[in-house]
Amino acid sequence: MKVLIINGSPRVGGNTTIAVNEMVKVFEREGIDTEIVQVGNKDVRGCIACGNCSIKGKCVFDDVVNELAPKFEQADGLVVATPVYYASANATLIATLDRLFYSTHFEKTMKVGASVTVARRGGCSATFDGLNKYFTISGMPVASSQYWNSVHGREPGDAEQDLEGLQTMRVLARNMTFLMKSIALGREKYGLPEKEEWQPTHFIR
Repeated sequence: MKVLIINGSPRVGGNTTIAVNEMVKVFEREGIDTEIVQVGNKDVRGCIACGNCSIKGKCVFDDVVNELAPKFEQADGLVVATPVYYASANATLIATLDRLFYSTHFEKTMKVGASVTVARRGGCSATFDGLNKYFTISGMPVASSQYWNSVHGREPGDAEQDLEGLQTMRVLARNMTFLMKSIALGREKYGLPEKEEWQPTHFIR
C-alpha cells in the first residue's frame, strides 16, 4: 500500500516536515510505502477554468500538478500538509490541490485522505476544515486522530517540542493505515459502493 504526502510548505526541513515525518515513521513500521512531494517552494499557478483537462486528460499547465496526478492515482491514501497563513493554507498548496482534483478524472472513491496543519498559534482548525473539503467532495474517507490534526511551532524545529501534536500525527498515521487496510479488504469482498449518475442542480435557472 502507498501514501502520497503533499507538503505545502516553502521551507524544506521546517515544522511541516517534522509533522509529516512523524507520520512516515509509523507508516514505515506498518509496511506502508510513502512518497513526499514538496510543492510550497514551486511555481504553481491557479486554475483558470479553461476546461482543457476534460479534453487532454491532464492540466493544460504542465508542472508539478501533472507529475502528482499518476502518483495520486496509484496511492491508497493522500496526506496534504501546510503551514497556516492568515488562517488558511499556503496559496501554492491550494492552487496545486484545485488543479489536481479538478483535472484528474480517475476514481478517488475510498482513497483515504488526511490533512495536517502547522501554525505558531491560531488558524489551524479553519485551515483543517478547508483542506478536508477536497476529500469529502471526492468520496474519500477522512482519517481522524485524537485531536484536530495540528502541530505548533514558529521557528524551524519548534515543532519537535509539541509532544501532543507529534502524538496526534502518530495516531493519525495509525488510524489512516487501519482505514486503508480495512477498505482494501472491503473492496475485495464487497467492491466499491454503487455509483449513481450525477444529478446537477443549478440555483440560477
